[in-house]
Amino acid sequence: MGSEPMRIAHAVLILTLTSGGCFGGTGSGLVGTSGGDGGTGNGAAVLDFFVQPNTANVGQVISPPVEVVVRDSLGSIDSAFTATITIELASNSTGAALSGTTSVRPTNGIATFSNLAVSEAGTYTLQAASGTASVTSGAFTISTVTAPSQSR
Repeated sequence: MGSEPMRIAHAVLILTLTSGGCFGGTGSGLVGTSGGDGGTGNGAAVLDFFVQPNTANVGQVISPPVEVVVRDSLGSIDSAFTATITIELASNSTGAALSGTTSVRPTNGIATFSNLAVSEAGTYTLQAASGTASVTSGAFTISTVTAPSQSR
C-alpha cells in the first residue's frame, strides 16, 4: 500500500429552484432571491392565516382572535407592511353577516381581528385581502345556541 496521504475532495452544493423565483447557494451559506428583487424581500406581499377562525356560537366573538400574517417574497414576516387588510365571509350560503372590525392595519406584520362574529349558523370560510394579495381560511362552523332542557 502506498504511503501517499488520502485526499478528500470537498463537495460544493449548488441548489437552484425555479418556480416564481429561485434560491441558490454554494457551500454552507445560502443566498435567496425571488421575483427578481435580489433577495431583499421587497417583492409582493403574501398573506397567510397565522391564527385560523375557530368554531363559535351564533353572534359570539370568534376566539382566539383571527390573525393574518404578511410575508415577504422570501417567506419572512414583513414587519414593515402597514397597508390595511380587510376580511370578509368567502363562503356564505346562509346569507350571514360578519360583524366586528373587518379592516385592520397590521402591527409588526400581523393583523389581529379581535371581535369578529357571524350572525347565522353554518359552515364558512373567511377571505383576507390587501391590494392584489388574498388568502382564504380553512372552514369553520358557527352553531346555534341550544338551551338546556328543563325538567319539572
